[in-house]
Amino acid sequence: MKDKFIVRVVFREAKPEDIKQIQMVRNAVNENVLSVPGSISDKDCLDFITKRGKGWVGVADNQIIGFSIADLKESNIWALFVHPAYEKKGIGRQLHNIMLDWYFGQTTETVWLGTAPETRAEIFYRKSGWTETGIRGNGEIKFEMTYPNWKKLRR
Repeated sequence: MKDKFIVRVVFREAKPEDIKQIQMVRNAVNENVLSVPGSISDKDCLDFITKRGKGWVGVADNQIIGFSIADLKESNIWALFVHPAYEKKGIGRQLHNIMLDWYFGQTTETVWLGTAPETRAEIFYRKSGWTETGIRGNGEIKFEMTYPNWKKLRR
């Protein structure tokens, strides 16, 4: 994968045939690493992008370099990850905004997510207008985004 310059990134809905590359990105990250590698199955991913909610991918040079997945069933952001070689290029921001625009187009229910403390992800969510609401049982920070807050941020 390239790490200097991206010629063009295309953002689109995730499809079942994207799961292999989605898993590659998920397992390549340096923060919020899975405590048990491989613990998220392809079937789990399929359920989240086809039944429970929807996913999106960022593609450059025919490779998925980032993805996001929203879960309508649990009002949760299930995933937002960018391959380390493509961080700090605005890809996560684009995926975040596409996902939340879609989510709040489906429901006005508050959405939540969890992320490890003292990570770039924590900083990203704070800067993106998410509100910390506590600490989850697994030690992650719990953040929430309300419909009114998202609409206000998107003006």
